[in-house]
Amino acid sequence: MTASTFLDTQSGRRLAFHKTEGQGPCIVFLGGLKSDMEGTKAVHLETWARAQGRAFLRFDYSGHGESSGTFEEGCIGDWHQDTLDAVDTLTDGPLVVVGSSMGGWQALLLARARSDRIAGMVTIAAAPDFTEDGYWAGFSDAQKQELESAGFVALPSDYMEPYIVTRRMIEDGRQHLVLRQPLRLPFPVRCLQGTADTAVSTETALRLLEHATSDDMRLLLVKDADHRFSDGPCLALIEAALEEVLSAG
Repeated sequence: MTASTFLDTQSGRRLAFHKTEGQGPCIVFLGGLKSDMEGTKAVHLETWARAQGRAFLRFDYSGHGESSGTFEEGCIGDWHQDTLDAVDTLTDGPLVVVGSSMGGWQALLLARARSDRIAGMVTIAAAPDFTEDGYWAGFSDAQKQELESAGFVALPSDYMEPYIVTRRMIEDGRQHLVLRQPLRLPFPVRCLQGTADTAVSTETALRLLEHATSDDMRLLLVKDADHRFSDGPCLALIEAALEEVLSAG
């Protein structure tokens, strides 16, 4: 395994990354909440891009993987800044962004902040606005009181130890919502969503599709695929979506 390289940002964070040189547009993989750049999808797509001679970037947000900080300290805005720092410093020219779960929200934030650079987007179980529509909307009155008094709530997870949801994450998330205002995506967009996903619902995928303004946006629902979306057939669908976006751009 190749050792990671590190980027020291103006925000004072140290981000681990792997960059593959090649022809553009550069493919940027944005991972999910508490995921890291060594996940199946990120590594598979890097191998795929390298075989095609394409530029590719994967990195760890702060508090994730090999990057500095702890997860509990972070929030959507911090990880958005990490994404901007990585993209602005490590890439040039057009980008095709692949966002998985929370990374789908990050991809949409990136498209809003760097609209002139995005040539295409692929989302996998995108989870825009989940801090508000998932966490906050699902909290009981007792949990909301606990968030206010203790500053955090521990939520069970299907995949690992409980998620610690902080008051800062909720409050910061409200400053980065993308489904409450116009969302222009003037480039090819392919959204992939499994029907057996217990973390992100098909309703969320449909809401994003209906809300965004785009001349070339498609949603593919995959029966019985779960949130990981990382078995062989699912990886092949991600490749196909990427090929469509790259050829349409």
